[in-house]
Amino acid sequence: MTLIEKIPTMSDEDVVNLLANARRLKDAGDEKQRAAACDLIPTLEEAAAERRARRLAAAQAKRAAKRPLKHKAA
Repeated sequence: MTLIEKIPTMSDEDVVNLLANARRLKDAGDEKQRAAACDLIPTLEEAAAERRARRLAAAQAKRAAKRPLKHKAA
């Protein structure tokens, strides 16, 4: 199983950490590390963005559920 295949099973924190490490290695790693990082970064960025959007949607739904209902004027 490749690292890319493991991304869906990783926690949000793990994805963010792996993305940060890949970005660091892209700039400071050896040739092999740079190549691997360049392969991983697009997939990790997409996964991180999807997870961020999911968290924001859940937070918005939670806030909306706590708001008091507005009564219509008769």
